[in-house]
Amino acid sequence: MDLSIPPHFKTHFAELFHQAASAITAVEPTLRVELARTKQASHGDYSCNLAMQLTKSLHNNPREIAQSLIAHLPDSPYIEKIEVAGAGFINVFLKNTAKQQYLKYVLQSREMFGHSTLGNGKKVQVEFVSANPTGPLHVGHGRGAAIGASLSNILSAAGYAVSREFYVNDAGRQMDILTLSTWLRYLELDNIQIPFPSNAYQGDYVKAMAELIYQAHGQRYVHQPESLLQDMPIAAQGAEMDTDERLDQLIANAKKILGEDYAYIHNFVLTEQLGDCRNDLMEFGVEFDTWFSEQSLFDNGLVAHTIELLDKRHFLYQQDGATWFRSTRFGDEKDRVVQRENGQFTYFASDIAYHLNKFERGFDQVINIWGADHHGYIPRVKGALQALGVDPAKLEIALVQFAVLYRNGKKASMSTRAGEFVTLRELRQEVGKDAARFFYVMRKSDQHLDFDLDLATSQTNENPVYYVQYAHARVCSVLAQWDGDRADLAEVDAAALINPAELGLLQKIIDYPDVTEIAAKELSPHLIAFYLRELASEFHSYYNSTRFLVPEISVQHARLALIASIQQILSNGLRLLGVSAPDKM
Repeated sequence: MDLSIPPHFKTHFAELFHQAASAITAVEPTLRVELARTKQASHGDYSCNLAMQLTKSLHNNPREIAQSLIAHLPDSPYIEKIEVAGAGFINVFLKNTAKQQYLKYVLQSREMFGHSTLGNGKKVQVEFVSANPTGPLHVGHGRGAAIGASLSNILSAAGYAVSREFYVNDAGRQMDILTLSTWLRYLELDNIQIPFPSNAYQGDYVKAMAELIYQAHGQRYVHQPESLLQDMPIAAQGAEMDTDERLDQLIANAKKILGEDYAYIHNFVLTEQLGDCRNDLMEFGVEFDTWFSEQSLFDNGLVAHTIELLDKRHFLYQQDGATWFRSTRFGDEKDRVVQRENGQFTYFASDIAYHLNKFERGFDQVINIWGADHHGYIPRVKGALQALGVDPAKLEIALVQFAVLYRNGKKASMSTRAGEFVTLRELRQEVGKDAARFFYVMRKSDQHLDFDLDLATSQTNENPVYYVQYAHARVCSVLAQWDGDRADLAEVDAAALINPAELGLLQKIIDYPDVTEIAAKELSPHLIAFYLRELASEFHSYYNSTRFLVPEISVQHARLALIASIQQILSNGLRLLGVSAPDKM
């Protein structure tokens, strides 16, 4: 590999400008010199605003500072010329030879092109999806899964040691509601009719689990309804019958009646739903290194230990029989209960213990992919970590807005409890894994996403995933017609690539490592999707206007090296997003 070609021109030029700034003033070592890609070729390839940054310290006109920086800039074999523009921007023009030679770096790096050492082996945990195992994953969960998996891939490519984790909420009230729901449906199979609560889980999957239990165990768990309906709160006339109070009493009665058998039903429905979730995600191309049980935090005494630590640090107080965490000290709108009057720990208590455990496992950085409805939860969790002596900056939260699915122009309901939801599995069956994965990351995670099924299933240029994959397939078709040795293209002299479209594509290729690093720094997989669409667009235009297998061998090989590099980047980028790169379409 020609190591004289820097994989990041922006980094190279930033170092040169930093040296120039040091020559004209005593700059701080932490001074950040940044270059941005210009939007117009007439403005060069990169633009630097360092002169404006130095205006205050040098007490001079930024244009004059820019001229002084250029005068003190060390020589670079990659710079064609430098110009001062506007209020003092410095525009850098790359030599065509630098762009042309860059193809060697791409074709020799192959699958590793775009990888970097940015993370330097830093241990990062990414926790995502973490859906309550109380029903099939719906299309809302799918977006968090796609973003979390893609971000994990991007961070790995950027040199981080990434651990992917799913937090299993197997200790909370929702699992009790699912257990009760399944048992009530089980009783119905023995013709025991108990009014099914409207605030229990309604889906057909609940009936299916009940049937499995009945087939395996017959009447073993059958009990008469009188004991189940004991001590039920009486609803006032005209009041809602299915209240949380009545549901909780049903759960308490079920636990009393079933005794140890309750644990069996609970574990059965947990295993069934968790297994379905795991299989669904694997078919979606999403796998986890760790499935962490919330219940284990209680079994190992970690929740109680964490609350003791907070108490010793004087961040807890008693009020109305409950134990409260002073979260208002850390920007929360009110203090939060961590232990109820009945002695039970809250979900927040186990969540504090879980996050403390993450850092005790040695992670340098923890990234949570949360639904946007958890926005208010951030200050209290960060505050709890700070109270425990953990730097809250080590916890980053990426909020994900729910995806809204439109079918035939109508918005689909996604209520898990009511059983009226579109599952992730159904979405994949309809549009395919590739379209689902790509569409989910097309927008920034904190922006709403309207998922257009008609567009996702179309085979047109308007369908972004089809458009990108088709670009990859087109290159493969040309290379197959050529039928030469691809390895030879890495040594091709690309001097024949001189027209504006080719030079533009070369610069687009050079941009890819920068895009992947920015996506890693900003936790933004959508930047990869944006880039791939832009690269595909420029390639399709070039393809439609250009002949590749021309008689002049130097031109032919240069163009083949160019499109082979594009094909490699499309493949690499799609892999980061969990999308296939087909050779034929």
